[in-house]
Amino acid sequence: MHLNLLKLFLLLAPLMVGCTTQPKAPNIIYILADDMGYGDIKALNANSQIPTPNLDQLVNEGIAFTDAHSNSAVCTPTRYGTLTGQYAFRSRLKSGVLVGHEPALIEPNTSTVASLLKAANYQTACVGKWHLGLNWAKKDTMQPLFHGGNLWDIFHTENVNYAARVSGGPCDLGFDYSFIIPASLDIAPYVYLENDQATAAVNRQVPFYKDESARGIWYRRGDVAEDFDHTTVLQTLTQKALDFIANRNEEQPFFLYFPLTSPHTPWFPSEEFAGKSQAGVYGDFVAMTDDVVGQIMQSLDNAGIADNTLIIFTSDNGSHWLPSDVEQFNHRANGPFSGMKSDVWEGGHRVPMIARWPEAIKAGVRSNTQVSSTDLMATCAELTGQSTPESACDSYSFLAALTGKESAQNDDKVMVHHSVNGTFAIRKGDWKLIDAKGSGGWSLPEGKCTDSPDQQLYNMHTDSSEQHNLYNEYPEIVKELNVLLETYKTGNEAR
Repeated sequence: MHLNLLKLFLLLAPLMVGCTTQPKAPNIIYILADDMGYGDIKALNANSQIPTPNLDQLVNEGIAFTDAHSNSAVCTPTRYGTLTGQYAFRSRLKSGVLVGHEPALIEPNTSTVASLLKAANYQTACVGKWHLGLNWAKKDTMQPLFHGGNLWDIFHTENVNYAARVSGGPCDLGFDYSFIIPASLDIAPYVYLENDQATAAVNRQVPFYKDESARGIWYRRGDVAEDFDHTTVLQTLTQKALDFIANRNEEQPFFLYFPLTSPHTPWFPSEEFAGKSQAGVYGDFVAMTDDVVGQIMQSLDNAGIADNTLIIFTSDNGSHWLPSDVEQFNHRANGPFSGMKSDVWEGGHRVPMIARWPEAIKAGVRSNTQVSSTDLMATCAELTGQSTPESACDSYSFLAALTGKESAQNDDKVMVHHSVNGTFAIRKGDWKLIDAKGSGGWSLPEGKCTDSPDQQLYNMHTDSSEQHNLYNEYPEIVKELNVLLETYKTGNEAR
């Protein structure tokens, strides 16, 4: 009798162990393109004039969200929302973006995706464009950081101590390692910061630069470090990301936040990519961006960790692609959507979002689940068995949609959109209300709208290109959405 019980235990023991063993946590790589549109990717837009074989592969091997949004139509607020899980209009930044010498936007002790994952034993790294402000040290603490002038045109900040460590950056917000540039590639200061310390002396200035051969080849004047070359920044950042993956601690999962500098201006595709696209220099830079994604994918294959690595690729807002560019190149960078970067119209914030995780995500899936960039925090919390931080009040997990355990449930989904000038829009289910006559951005400034209704209402299921304003036809929906929007603006919405 006892012998039979022992045999039964030995037979069941492996199964019992299997039931209690937790699956290994996936590595997470979040690649954030800069000013790249939904229509740039060939697999999402058959008429794209740009070859994107690596992103096409991601689409084919994972899931593509067709109704994904950046929480803002410009970069700084989107980055804030991505890392904190809350809309940036809840911070001090109510419109626009930061420039290179402005103080840190994320308050000390704020929970970030990095701090959340670090608590789950992840290695965390940030490589790329920061653009969330930094607390620069002063040479003379009794004097201001700079004297007068337009923040966008500070030529030389004599009181900035570039040799000192900056605070308020990635390493103060949960990242174990960081290698960043402070802002966009066209905003000074032009300096690499590794673990919040400049990698070279900043002792010279560059003048305003513009190449007349294409509209996107320019950058502002300002301080520049000895080791900084605008034309090779994307390559430098890519190598740092590859080095992090290669030198990771194999005993821990890792989180790599990889915000690219491309294809934002200045457009500097390397010689290898010149003429790769049929969409001019911008298209060539997008093709180079696609190659960066390919290098990351190849590094995972080389390390033998591709199967249990979740890669998410998205963009911080829509492309800054003008109507004249569409006419010249027959390329719609923002796909079928109205507007562009800056706008509260869809082209400003409807972005590509692609995810691959071979161990958990089925290949070749298209999902119409509504997703916002603020949702990364809650998704990572659920993935690691943690609670979403209370401060991440605008973050909702889309893990079930990622892994195919739940179909789209969009009827009650609420998202708030925000434009460069601070214009609001709110989306609930299929309905979108814009609190303006125009685009809220550069496409159609408010002053140019004369005979339009005060607001815009669109049914996004039947009119995602926003051609038919239904404001006068559905007053009850307008009223409901205005009340709901006001609760978000005042912070009184129920979670």
